[in-house]
Amino acid sequence: MKYANALMEPRIEKVVVNIGAGESGEKLVNAITLLERLTGCKPIRTISKSRVPAWGVKKGDPLGCKVTLRGKKAGVFLKDCFKAVDNEVKTRNFDMEGNLSFGIREYIDFPNAKYDPDIGIFGMDVTVTMERAGYRVKRRRLRPKKIPQKKRITRDESIDYFKKKFKINVVDE
Repeated sequence: MKYANALMEPRIEKVVVNIGAGESGEKLVNAITLLERLTGCKPIRTISKSRVPAWGVKKGDPLGCKVTLRGKKAGVFLKDCFKAVDNEVKTRNFDMEGNLSFGIREYIDFPNAKYDPDIGIFGMDVTVTMERAGYRVKRRRLRPKKIPQKKRITRDESIDYFKKKFKINVVDE
């Protein structure tokens, strides 16, 4: 879809890669090193917000790690992610705001990734946030405003964007 106004063109704001290790300790350290290898950025730890006694989780325990990628790094990493899922994404992975979330079962699905017995096997969740130029209005500190409906990205626009830019197949389920 070609836009008359270049500012209406959808774009990727950020890509967030998350690994839920489930516990702190050596397993979490391995997840952090894996995420650092795959993305080239330093991950931060994610911390539990509530207490779940059945799982032995206390509030404030580190349970996973995540990395936020923006700009060219996000696009390059996203291409590898799509190759890991065979360039195929389901329509249910897109939300009504045009954002995309999907999972990768094992890191060895990435191109040029080899199994490391010291790390083990980890899967990850990839979340892509879409926006148009001018979305800063809703995030700014002084006088934030709502984005009008006609300026928001729809699910169909986002699907078209990913089909053209990354040449992926979007499959109905």
